Parts: sequence; C-alpha cells; structure tokens
Amino acid sequence: MPQILTWALFGAAVRWWQLGIEMRPFLARDTAWGYPAFAAVGGSFGYWLSQVDKRQTEILARRRGSLLEKRRRAREREEAARGGGIPAVAAGV
Repeated sequence: MPQILTWALFGAAVRWWQLGIEMRPFLARDTAWGYPAFAAVGGSFGYWLSQVDKRQTEILARRRGSLLEKRRRAREREEAARGGGIPAVAAGV
C-alpha cells in the first residue's frame, strides 16, 4: 500500500511540475481536475508494479527451493557413489 500512495503522490507531483513548466496557475479551477487524474494514473502504475514485484518474488522463491533440492539430491548421490559415510537424510542434516 505505501508503494501505491508513493506513486499516486508522484503522479500529482508530475502534474504540479507540468503546470510549472507551462507557467499556469497551480490551483486554478480549470487545472484542478488534473491532480486526481494524474494521482490515479500514478497509483495504478504503483499497484501494477507492486503486483509484478510480488509475482517475481514468488517465482524466485520457488526456483530457489527447487535448486536447493536439486543440490541436496546431487550431494546424496555423490555420497552414495563414494560409498563412505551416512547419507545426509539419515544423519539428520
């Protein structure tokens, strides 16, 4: 939620900056409609970006888990191939 509000404030700041570049009044009745519109666009972008981040974090966590499992199995195969030692699962590691 804080990311969405940050992006909404960024959208409103962009509108403020735009009006400053155009040297138009910041809070005139005919320009006031832009602030909520720009804030909504910025907030929408922030929401989309937070969902992308969430999905990518989940994908990376699943991938990390599968890689760790693959490494554990490879280590067990190496131990079994050497023939010396107790497998990691039986040792409680």
